Amino acid sequence: MDRLFSTLEPCDVSGFKRKPTNLLSAASLIAGTAVGAGILALPAATLQAGLLPSAVGLVMMWAYMVGTALLIAEVNVNVICSQGTPGVGLIALAEQALGKGGARFTGLVYVFIHYSLLVAYMAQGGELLAESFNSVFATAGSGIAALPEWASPVAFCLALGGLVLFFTEEFVASVNSVLVGVVLLSFFGLVGVGSGGVQMNYLAEQDWSKLPSTVPVLFIAMVFHNVIPVVTTQLEGDVDKIRKAVIGVSLAPLLMFIAWNGVILGSVSKDAGLVAEAAGGVFDPLQALRANAGSAEGAGALIGPLISIFSEVAIITSFIGFIVGLLDFFTDVLKIPPGDTSKELPLYGAILLPPLGVAVTDPDIFFAALDTAGTFGISLLCGVLPAAMAWRQRYSGDSTIATLPLVPGGKATLAGIAGFAGVVIFQKLLEMAGLTVPA
Repeated sequence: MDRLFSTLEPCDVSGFKRKPTNLLSAASLIAGTAVGAGILALPAATLQAGLLPSAVGLVMMWAYMVGTALLIAEVNVNVICSQGTPGVGLIALAEQALGKGGARFTGLVYVFIHYSLLVAYMAQGGELLAESFNSVFATAGSGIAALPEWASPVAFCLALGGLVLFFTEEFVASVNSVLVGVVLLSFFGLVGVGSGGVQMNYLAEQDWSKLPSTVPVLFIAMVFHNVIPVVTTQLEGDVDKIRKAVIGVSLAPLLMFIAWNGVILGSVSKDAGLVAEAAGGVFDPLQALRANAGSAEGAGALIGPLISIFSEVAIITSFIGFIVGLLDFFTDVLKIPPGDTSKELPLYGAILLPPLGVAVTDPDIFFAALDTAGTFGISLLCGVLPAAMAWRQRYSGDSTIATLPLVPGGKATLAGIAGFAGVVIFQKLLEMAGLTVPA
C-alpha cells in the first residue's frame, strides 16, 4: 500500500478531504535539525585528523545515522499499524517495543542529551555574544566595561528564553524561519569568500589515527532522529517517501559539513592546535579566524564577521528548538493540560536553570558538553535503542509487522549497529579512567 492512513482536513463540499503529503516540509525538518552545534565543533574536532579522514568519517557516520533513522521509522510504522493512531513519539515507541523500563531509560537519555546541548549552546552562545558586545561597545575610551564571562551565558539565556516564554508560538516560528535564512546566507557567503583563501598544503595534512576521537562530534553533527516520528506522521507512513526523505535529504547536510570543514581546515594550520593541546586546552579554528579577521585585507576581512554571524544564529535556532523540545517532553510526562499557563514559569525554570548553572560555572565547557552528549547520549538514543527496538519487533513474535525491514542484514546488522555505539562508550570510559584506549 502507498500509505498507512490519510491525513484529513475540513472541506466545505464533503466535510473532509485528504491533505496531500508534503515531502518538502519533511525534508526541511530533517535538514534544519541536522544543522546545529555539531557543525561549529567539527573544525576543532577534526583539525588534527585533516580534511580527507574527516570527510571519510562524515560519510561513514552519515551511512550509520541514516541506517538508525530508518530503524526508528520502521518501528514507528509498525507501532502506528498496531495502535491504529499516528503521531507516536520516541518515548512511546520505546514503551511499545521495550516496555516501561525501556521508555523510562529513553526518557532519561533524551533529557540528558537536551541538557548537555543546552549547556553547550549557552556557553558558546554567551561567548559569541560577549565578543560582539565587547567589540562594539566596550572599546577603548567608551567607558563601558567588558561583559564578564559569567554574565554572557546569563544574558544569552535570558534573551532567548524570554523570547520563547513571552511571545506566541507563531511569532517565535516566524523569527526562527528568518534566522534559518540568515544561517543559509551566511554559510554560503562564508564558503564563497573563504574558499579563495584556502591553502592546499593545509588540506593535504592528515592523520588517520586521530579519526576515532572525532566520533562523538560526528554523532552530534549527523543527528536528526528526534524528528523521524514527526516525518513518519507527515508522510502518512508511506515507506518509500520516508526512505527518500531520510536518505536523500540528509545528503545535503553531509555535503554542507564537508564543504564547511574544507574551508575552515584549509584556512588554519594544525600546528596551532598542537600548541593548544600541549598546554592542555582546546584549539578552536573558528575563534582563531574571528580573532585574526581584523588584520586581514579585502575579502579575507569578511571571514571573521561571517563566522560570527553564522555561529551565533545557528546556535540560536538550535537553542530555540531544544527549549521547545524539552517543554513538549515535560508537558507530556507531567500530563499538563493544554493552555495551562500556570505551569509555564516553573517549567521554563526546570528547563533553563540547571544548564545555565553549569554554563556559568564553566564558560569554556562547549566542546566538553558536546563530547559528552555525543558519547553517552546520541550513541545510546540513536545507536543502541533503534537497534534494540527493531530487534524486539522483528524477532520477538509478539509485535505487529506492517513493513519489510528498512535496513537489510538482519540480526548481524542490528548487532553491528548497537556494537559500534557500545565500543564508542567503552573507549570513552577507558579514557576517563586513564587507561589505554584500544586501537
